[in-house]
Amino acid sequence: MIGEYITSNTEIVESALTQSLPPAWQIPLPLRESMNYSLMAGGKRLRPILVLAAAESLGGTKEAALPVACAIEMVHTYSLIHDDLPAMDNDDYRRGKLTNHKVYGEAMAILAGDALLTHAFYSISQAHKVHGIPAERVLAITEELSAYAGARGMVGGQAADMLGEQGITKLEELEYIHSHKTSDLIVFSLRAGAHIAGASHAQLQALSQFGHAIGLAFQIQDDILDIIGDEAKLGKPVKSDEKQQKVTYPYFIGMEASEKKVRELTSQGKEALLQANLVHPERLLQLADYLMKRDH
Repeated sequence: MIGEYITSNTEIVESALTQSLPPAWQIPLPLRESMNYSLMAGGKRLRPILVLAAAESLGGTKEAALPVACAIEMVHTYSLIHDDLPAMDNDDYRRGKLTNHKVYGEAMAILAGDALLTHAFYSISQAHKVHGIPAERVLAITEELSAYAGARGMVGGQAADMLGEQGITKLEELEYIHSHKTSDLIVFSLRAGAHIAGASHAQLQALSQFGHAIGLAFQIQDDILDIIGDEAKLGKPVKSDEKQQKVTYPYFIGMEASEKKVRELTSQGKEALLQANLVHPERLLQLADYLMKRDH
């Protein structure tokens, strides 16, 4: 069952995350606490699970992929800490808990995000140093994280999101925002796991297409849940996009068409994945269906 797979791998990832910041390092206690507060705040752990599943789909080992799985969760967590800041989305709650800056102050929250982003690259290096993954594969992962998480990727999507508003942003610009703000880290997660296992160029391309499609579907589903979701399950207030005059797929094309778009993108992603000639594609296919049907 995919639910059991997600639960067991979430436990593996969270156990690794608790050990990811060496205890012997001399770090100011409020900074260490602020980093761990958000890193260990729960969540779906989708991106690290995709790293592990992609590695396994090509016959790679979960153990060797774990440092990279932790790295992408650090990058994702840093982005959420910064996204919640008063200068960005100005959110008070994340996953049912006070946001980082509400507990540790804005300055420490910014620094915790900076530290998590930087530590991600340290974590990636451990795939080579501890698990013996060839240096050229780890270098490829490092280069791709820099691109997918940076100005041409997630940060670019964040910037476009900040610049956009209802009545100004066009639908194609919204797709740019969603593709980079959300899809890019999902594409990276799949490619990173595949690199660990020594994927071919054609397999990397197919996984990229799969990731782009399910990543866009994931964000549209978020747009839908922001309108009709259960606050208790989401861990944050609904209708926040509407209050901030943010553009969403339901705003442009309506709820029914948005739900149809999620199904179509999921189907397209699965078709692309089946062209990759993976040894074990089953888990990735199941994850695509799981994400399509999620309610939080």
